[in-house]
Amino acid sequence: MNPRLEIVAIGARTPVGHDAVSSAAAVRAGIARCSEYPFATPDGAPLIAAADARIDPMLEGNARLEPLLASALTEAARSLAAAPPHQGPYHLLLALPEARPGFGKREAGELLGRALACMRRVGLQAEVRVAGHGHAGAVQAVEQAARLVADDRDALCWVAGVDSWLHADTLLWLEDQRRCAQPGVRSGFIPGEAAGCIVLAHPDLRRRLRLPALAVVRGVHTAREAHLRTSETGTFGEGMSDAVAGAASVLRLPDEQVDAHYNDINGERYRSEEWGFVAMRTAAVWKSLQYEAPADRWGNVGAAFVPLGAILGVQSFRRAYAPGPRAMITAGSDAGLRGALLLQRPT
Repeated sequence: MNPRLEIVAIGARTPVGHDAVSSAAAVRAGIARCSEYPFATPDGAPLIAAADARIDPMLEGNARLEPLLASALTEAARSLAAAPPHQGPYHLLLALPEARPGFGKREAGELLGRALACMRRVGLQAEVRVAGHGHAGAVQAVEQAARLVADDRDALCWVAGVDSWLHADTLLWLEDQRRCAQPGVRSGFIPGEAAGCIVLAHPDLRRRLRLPALAVVRGVHTAREAHLRTSETGTFGEGMSDAVAGAASVLRLPDEQVDAHYNDINGERYRSEEWGFVAMRTAAVWKSLQYEAPADRWGNVGAAFVPLGAILGVQSFRRAYAPGPRAMITAGSDAGLRGALLLQRPT
């Protein structure tokens, strides 16, 4: 898909920063916030997690997710406050955690209501919906935003992702699955928590509102992977390769190769092997096969990864340290959704 969308505002809350700018700066500087978390593992080993320092470690579930999401949405709203009044529709498209112990339909419905209340607190009457789940859910949300804006150029679309693995039921489940990074586990991740938000608008609306163009959405594509993490055959990277090829189909290769890549690799062997196959299948897309995988700094941030990856790309453009004018964010959800989002530095 080649949408006519531009990023006009951003917001973030991560373990390494309480807003978008500080989070991106911390990632670039290599600052990590991974430390012992007050949770007893069955064998007594300390759990290493990336937690938000401002949230009481005794809280869990939506009591953690709501302040993360509210912080990111409020920051994005502040960026839009100086713009002329916008009379068109507002859409908030949410990427939430996939169903798992500690987060199910009830929690998702409750969080949807809290997101609506947050938008009202910042003075916006928005249509709020769940657009996707898991790591790649926000790519699906950007696809939906592109369709909404294609139907109505006055639509202002907020794409937000929020996740936290720091729930007792979730952590016990991860340990049972041997997915937590700890002694004796060779292929585990550091549980994290975060929220990210990007606001998307048609270029015509952006100019009317006199908002900055932080990045151009050059391409976006989702696909499905049949060979999941639990598959006996392992992965061949087919779904992610399709997502990358779809997002990059707008590029004039080899002159417009992707310069920077933000990847949701998190320490799990499955994701690293998947990227190996994707790199072979899509080598012509990339200027370099190097990638940025910030999970070693802010942990596995799940459904928040894609908007946060987009913010890393935006800040690299704004601060002029990007290796080139194009950046791609790739992510894969446990249930098989794969997504790629291609950004370009505005001219």
